[in-house]
Amino acid sequence: MDILAWFDINNTLVNIPIGGGYAMSWIEAVGTVFGLLCIWYASQEKTINYVFGLINVSLFAIIFFQIQLYGILMLQLFFFCANIYGWYAWTRPSSEDGDMLEVRWLNKQKMAFTAAVSVAAIAIMTVFIDPIFFALANISVDVLNTFGADLARPELSPDAFPFWDSVMTVLSIVAQILMTRKYVENWMLWVVINMISVCIYAAQGVYALSIEYAILLFIAANGSRQWMKTAKQNQQSKQHDQAAEVKA
Repeated sequence: MDILAWFDINNTLVNIPIGGGYAMSWIEAVGTVFGLLCIWYASQEKTINYVFGLINVSLFAIIFFQIQLYGILMLQLFFFCANIYGWYAWTRPSSEDGDMLEVRWLNKQKMAFTAAVSVAAIAIMTVFIDPIFFALANISVDVLNTFGADLARPELSPDAFPFWDSVMTVLSIVAQILMTRKYVENWMLWVVINMISVCIYAAQGVYALSIEYAILLFIAANGSRQWMKTAKQNQQSKQHDQAAEVKA
């Protein structure tokens, strides 16, 4: 098989007999597997999740380029950078004492700030999602054309679910940032995102993606459970150390 042909979305690996039939390409199948591995190992607090994450977003960026979804493609570029930062943050001391980043909860101030920014961003994006993504798509095409891509500007239809699409986009960015800092709340956001995704993709007839996000929903729920347990243990350990210092 020609290596370039492997990246073609029309190079079908298997036809899935769901809905009206779904031809899954090699690149989508492999990208999905790496995505599932990324989320699973992140739920286990394993740094290798970022390796799988980088491969996943790179492959999906190629897919979105081919189907001309340039706004989502640019979101993959954000995830690529976030994975690199997360890998760095999880493997470097977070203080001068050499302490590593540990799983914990957001404090009340950070929680309020995160919620306020998220609500505001969702509201703004819901109103302006079409012009924002149309502009991003055209900018992306112009940038790619400077490198000789010779692409025509895409003709885009209005967003089918502007509010829910905005919720998924904003919360995905927030959840990814929280994950890089090991905040438990990231998994709760992924649970919400995946629940919405299952419903939206099923409503649009993209049943393979709906099933994939149902699997991700299970992994995110397990991640919430695991990280809540770890955060509790970390908090108890910190309280024990502080008590020991007082006695000393």
